[in-house]
Amino acid sequence: METGFFSLDLSSGNRFTRLFQIVFGVICLAVAIIWLFLNINEIRAIGSFWITLLFLAGFGVFQIRSGMGLASRFIEIGNGKIRLRKNSFMPSRELLAEDIEKIEFFPLTLIFFMKKSKAVILRFGTTYTDIIDPVRRRTEEFASLNGIEVEEKTEEF
Repeated sequence: METGFFSLDLSSGNRFTRLFQIVFGVICLAVAIIWLFLNINEIRAIGSFWITLLFLAGFGVFQIRSGMGLASRFIEIGNGKIRLRKNSFMPSRELLAEDIEKIEFFPLTLIFFMKKSKAVILRFGTTYTDIIDPVRRRTEEFASLNGIEVEEKTEEF
């Protein structure tokens, strides 16, 4: 089975968009640093100064990471393992086939029940539904090759 990579982001962006994100992130960080040095005397007095500074610096770092492709959300299904990044802030998680007990399929959700830890839930959402069917088919193929139980469920309200 060859490795299947599926992006969970709305758009991966082209080179221009990524370059713009990096430049904008650098500008945000530069403004935060310059603003810190210009207002060095008022640092102790104003609490909102620190909140604003941390937000601007954090946003700049996030933009740089996004532009470099380090904040992309994805699922990668390969031989004996699944790599999953559900959140752009957290590192990817590797699910080994021998650690997965069961996989449940819902219309907009995949749940990986692990043998030794708690379940891993992947929610697709309703915005970008084109990726759901290819991920589901590849996950079913992965489960059948590795002898993992698969259960199809429907959500009732």
